[in-house]
Amino acid sequence: MIKTYYHRQCIANIVNGAAEGLSKYSRATKVALVFVPGPNDPVEVYDPQNLLRGHEFKLKERFLDNPDLWKKEVREKLVGQPIGYHVPQPDLELAGLISYGSSCNDFFYQMWFTDHHPDLCSVHPTERWLEQAAALLANDYRSHHAILNSSDYVLKNYALQAISDYIVDERAKNLDFDSRILISPILNDILNISKTKEEGAWARGTLIFTDPARIPTIDFLTKIQKNERPVLSNNKHIRKLLLAVENSSRKLVSDGCTIIGITEADIPSYAIVADFLGEYGFLKLGNKKIASFFDGSFHSTTREAKMVELEEMLLDSDLETQSSTILFQVVSHLVHNAGRARHGCTLVIDLNEKPCRMSGHVLDPPLSLLELNNFDLASALLKIDGAVHITANICINGFGCLLDGQAINWENMARGARYNSALRFSADHRNVIVVVVSSDRPVSIIHNGIEINAFSHWRPVYQYTPRPIGLKQYINGVLL
Repeated sequence: MIKTYYHRQCIANIVNGAAEGLSKYSRATKVALVFVPGPNDPVEVYDPQNLLRGHEFKLKERFLDNPDLWKKEVREKLVGQPIGYHVPQPDLELAGLISYGSSCNDFFYQMWFTDHHPDLCSVHPTERWLEQAAALLANDYRSHHAILNSSDYVLKNYALQAISDYIVDERAKNLDFDSRILISPILNDILNISKTKEEGAWARGTLIFTDPARIPTIDFLTKIQKNERPVLSNNKHIRKLLLAVENSSRKLVSDGCTIIGITEADIPSYAIVADFLGEYGFLKLGNKKIASFFDGSFHSTTREAKMVELEEMLLDSDLETQSSTILFQVVSHLVHNAGRARHGCTLVIDLNEKPCRMSGHVLDPPLSLLELNNFDLASALLKIDGAVHITANICINGFGCLLDGQAINWENMARGARYNSALRFSADHRNVIVVVVSSDRPVSIIHNGIEINAFSHWRPVYQYTPRPIGLKQYINGVLL
């Protein structure tokens, strides 16, 4: 049970550090904690951003309906475990959240929660982040003399290490030999290469890292003489070598220390892969994405808009389910094409039985998007100034359309004419959804003059430190 200011500050600092770090790795992210310091203490909650609101029933079912049962399960797992050893606890499977739970003999139980953003490459680095938060809390809470800001600093800057921890764990579980690759230096080198230009151009091409034990099994197109192999830390040289595999199926192969040669063979399982795609790239384990990298850092995003809100709105509309699904897939395809081409555009999705009249180039007949050979033309029309008008029967009715409407009080002058015109137009027209794609990839979904996907419950915690409260109080609606 929380008794001292020191204990409250331990929890607050670590939760805030995890939230700030994850917000840099992903986007605005909330973190919450359910914990029981000692086996006879009550269940407490620290949730300064109300992340767990809406999940009260499951929390009550797990912790309050039969407290003796779940505590007995935890005790049994801790029997014979050394001090400081963390035993993982089952995920509570709360919708829309990532969680990690652990128990140890010096901190009975803790379950960490954070947002499950829809555009994550992988949830596993985030889980490793929460695992680190749990280890730091158990250590600081019982030490009584920890430097409070140190754990919070670690969690604010944990992205590279979280990714490294996940890769090490996966390779240890699945490889039948002891790996000699050091992961953290490789990740640093990937970031440094991604920041290095060659004749003004960003890196493109694939670089794979596999264990020395597997090098003899790879079918090389050519190898570099052993005593001439470039050292991986020579980022400028490696950037030049990527020119040899740019825009091809060829790959540079490294043993984690040097570049061995070039191959067209399949990627070995559990090899570390860096796909350089210009201003950004993707880090993979085998063929599975772990994270993206750009601006000199690792990030969780797939760099493709998921547009969950648009999908929900179309499913809730009067369209048949099959039609709404196809329409969503078509719009997603067009939006992703625009994002990859890095140009802004506006799509007006008109769900009216009789389409709105819009000033622009009206097509006769409308261009059906149910025919795949029309997609290239549709993508090209998005590049032209003005909006593309898409009707409920999945056709393009017009392009280069001007969006007008009455001024509204909540316009945002920082967002430019395309965005604010969409706000005005959607406020004046019923059954219309406007999708605005900015050239730097953000996607706004606007309906009835409101940006649907901009709304967030996230609120900063300023000068005061909220107190953890008992789970019974939390379920009864008491705020921190």
